[in-house]
Amino acid sequence: MDLSRQIVLERLPQGRLTTDCFRLEETERPSPREGEVLLKVLYVTLDASNRAWMQGPTYRAALTAGGVMYGRALAEVVESRAPGPAPGDIVFAETGWRDWAVMPAGLVQKRPRTAPLSYLLSVYGISGLTAYHGLVDCGRLAPGDTVVISAAAGAVGTIACQIARLKGAARVVGVAGGPEKCAWLTRELGCDAALDYKAGGVRERVREACPGGVDLYFDNVGGATLEAMLVEMKNHARVVCCGSVSTYDGSAPEHGPRGVPGLLVTKRLTMTGFIVTDFAAGREAALAELRGWVERGRLKVPEHISDGLEDLPSALVGLLHGENRGKRMVRIRHPAE
Repeated sequence: MDLSRQIVLERLPQGRLTTDCFRLEETERPSPREGEVLLKVLYVTLDASNRAWMQGPTYRAALTAGGVMYGRALAEVVESRAPGPAPGDIVFAETGWRDWAVMPAGLVQKRPRTAPLSYLLSVYGISGLTAYHGLVDCGRLAPGDTVVISAAAGAVGTIACQIARLKGAARVVGVAGGPEKCAWLTRELGCDAALDYKAGGVRERVREACPGGVDLYFDNVGGATLEAMLVEMKNHARVVCCGSVSTYDGSAPEHGPRGVPGLLVTKRLTMTGFIVTDFAAGREAALAELRGWVERGRLKVPEHISDGLEDLPSALVGLLHGENRGKRMVRIRHPAE
């Protein structure tokens, strides 16, 4: 019997996520029926939103205990019983945390073979497109802007910092956790300054780094950092809300950003939330520009890749603890590879 491995969400976390919330199990490898495809999973992408889905419904249903952990992946079609997908095709699909998956053919999205394949999950995937559409379409990034980006060493932040510079921002400031990450942002990714939120005093140090105020803030964290940033925005500035990672893992914060209504009015701010699928119509144009920058060596693609299906729980916990620089993913190893 051919076997498949999968990781089950054994229990919902109480407080911070730990690896013992998951269980690795073996099952019989599935076979596709009419209208389905058999997928060999190659890379599983990890995002802070994996943790948010354990807290309740968002733009998708909440995760519940006892089922295969939800996750998106890059996979190869091995067998197809549907028109369209063919063996050998590379696809993006919501396979869950498993090494083999059967999916309805209509739920897989074909991707071009790119070297390296991992770029299809990072710069040419949700991370790169989120950074691009968040800044350009949602944030209306303009030449000469002063831009601040939180979680700047993460999957979206590393790309967003560089896009801001490529699109003509006058000053790009990243907010990250720890002096090593901050030094890396200025040394490798071209940030004019990087602020360590763990050292405290974010508001005061933003004021020092951006003495004229901030035109555009790309928020990935919410909480106290968002509260501090609102005070330092220029009149008529824009805030793009991409995520709220500071609230995902552990107990809920005592309060959200204070003073929001008053600051929105007095500064005439625009605060906009979005998800990347809001801009599906502009996907190909965005990808063309991202590819151009990468191929000309103008855009670096930081990735944090580990190996083995069994590493997924610890990789997600590590991401939530801020261990990664750039896009976090796990490469799935199959027997005889």
